Amino acid sequence: MAELPLQIREHDQTEMSAAVGVLARGMRDNPGHIAAFGPDPDRRRSALAAMFSALLRAVPTLERICAEQEGDIVGFAAIAPPGTCHVSLVQKMKIASSIAKVMPSALPRVLSWQGVWARHDPDEPHSHFGPIAVDVGRQGHGIGSRLMTEYTDRLDATGHLAYLETDKPENVTFYQRFGFEVTGEAAVLGNLNWFMSRKPPTR
Repeated sequence: MAELPLQIREHDQTEMSAAVGVLARGMRDNPGHIAAFGPDPDRRRSALAAMFSALLRAVPTLERICAEQEGDIVGFAAIAPPGTCHVSLVQKMKIASSIAKVMPSALPRVLSWQGVWARHDPDEPHSHFGPIAVDVGRQGHGIGSRLMTEYTDRLDATGHLAYLETDKPENVTFYQRFGFEVTGEAAVLGNLNWFMSRKPPTR
């Protein structure tokens, strides 16, 4: 059976709920999210929806791309351009408040996790990739690869250093296919996390 046509395009602000849904469902079972939000999958999804909704609304500088299939958004990725990945105190408070309303007990764990990630952020200007997710039931069909190809094509056009974090070992191999290399590791909430970067092509 032939794959349905897939379009990679800019994500529109009016499609916020669809993007949040993809992120919350697609990343619900990540090791770090289980550690942060607990064993109940429905509560994790709700907490992630609150967190990602607050993030996308609080940080308007994020670039957003999505994968659309049959009129549905089935994949989504956010990109912080160089110089924009450190959110302000006000933005942090908005995101924290949204999490606290849904699952206040998780807030200390989320802050600890984000603190570790922040300490590994490169000092040099970089394009910060993520979050990225493909919806449940659509994973394993090349949608994530299409989003990554769009992103790396943009990187090659601009010459920017790229950086990302992941808590899934299979993602390390996936990102390596697109030129990323592991530059650091750290335990975050009891799980190993990898920090990866991609150098701009030599001109």
